[in-house]
Amino acid sequence: MASTTTSGTPAQTGRAVGGTWTVILCWITVLLEGYDLVVLGAIIPTLLKTHHLGMTAGDATTIATLSLVGVAIGAVCVGPLADRLGRRRLLIGSVVLFSVLTVVVPLANSVAMFAALRLLAGLGLGACMPVSLTMMAEHMPASRRARASTLTMTGYHTGAVITSLLALQVTDNWEILFYLLGVVGLVIAAIQWFKLPESAAFERARRDGAQRVPFTELLKPAYLRAGIGIWVASFMGLLLVYGLNTWLPKLMNDAGYPVPTAVTQLLVLNIGGVVGLVLGGYVADRRGIKGTTMVWFAVSVLMLGCLSVKMASDLLLNVVVFFTGVFVFSAMVLVYAYVTHFYPASVRGTALGSASGIGRIGSIVGPSITGALVASGVGHPWGFYFFAAVAVLGFLAVLTLPRGGAEPAGAAAAAPPAAPAG
Repeated sequence: MASTTTSGTPAQTGRAVGGTWTVILCWITVLLEGYDLVVLGAIIPTLLKTHHLGMTAGDATTIATLSLVGVAIGAVCVGPLADRLGRRRLLIGSVVLFSVLTVVVPLANSVAMFAALRLLAGLGLGACMPVSLTMMAEHMPASRRARASTLTMTGYHTGAVITSLLALQVTDNWEILFYLLGVVGLVIAAIQWFKLPESAAFERARRDGAQRVPFTELLKPAYLRAGIGIWVASFMGLLLVYGLNTWLPKLMNDAGYPVPTAVTQLLVLNIGGVVGLVLGGYVADRRGIKGTTMVWFAVSVLMLGCLSVKMASDLLLNVVVFFTGVFVFSAMVLVYAYVTHFYPASVRGTALGSASGIGRIGSIVGPSITGALVASGVGHPWGFYFFAAVAVLGFLAVLTLPRGGAEPAGAAAAAPPAAPAG
């Protein structure tokens, strides 16, 4: 009996379909995280203006800090678990956790309860990004690892853009932002349960009996130099991302811009972030991850310095904020791209989790210091001076990374790197 010609075997077709679902669902998961982590910054001016639950600027700083403490704990804990139990179940569980807790945030009847709910939701949020980045990197060819990371992270800034647009529409009815996220998150988790496949690289490593690598493996000479540079760069990069996304509207308001204009800057910033991620991934895969990341941090210093100056024109302000988003946000993600390139599959989840988790300490420090500057009445311009100095330190950290991990990846990227020379 004659066989029907197809474009591939059933197994190949199944993998292609599963790969499509991996791309879509990991991207949407990061979108939800971006939406959630930016929503607090978008509504802080409203919460303070309406004195919600008697909230003060100090209370807002505490809530933002505790949210990110939860994110840091979640990021550190999920890496080793994902390398042992699988990427799929950890991602679904994380989405369910932060979705449920987000729905109940508007029901908080005190500042303490509001902060506690944000802390617990952060546990789920912190797990989402490293697991999504790991799954996407393992789905893409090694030569496109930078684009895999930056493509995934466009979801974060798309979520931030959506939050900013909605915040401009709902004004005082900020509760809608939380209800919407929680419901959509639960729907996505249900779809993930039925459609999201496990990472092929994880299943292959499990089938071949590959030994799971403990966190202490990252401290051995083959990885230590890269690890220190990655952790410092991640710390600085996430400090910038979360500091800006949490406090930019308030900093702009302190500079004399009206609240609608200040919130609009958050939208412009994250539109720039999406553009920068697409551009940064493309350039890094062609020119090398390390060099591209250094250039991105260097331009970030210039843009952040410009923001310390009061702009006479709204058009000029929008241009500067846009390019700040282009370079600041993608510089951080290119650090993650370096991680997916440098480490093998057996330790990739742990490496990404450690980079994200240790970096999240920066995401706690950034809003805390910026909040203290705002509370002291010097948020503008000193907040931007502080951010510019942080970008300088990020540049220096990337400078220390082994060059071999920054070249366009080939097949050898799946193997453990040799101890770097020099």
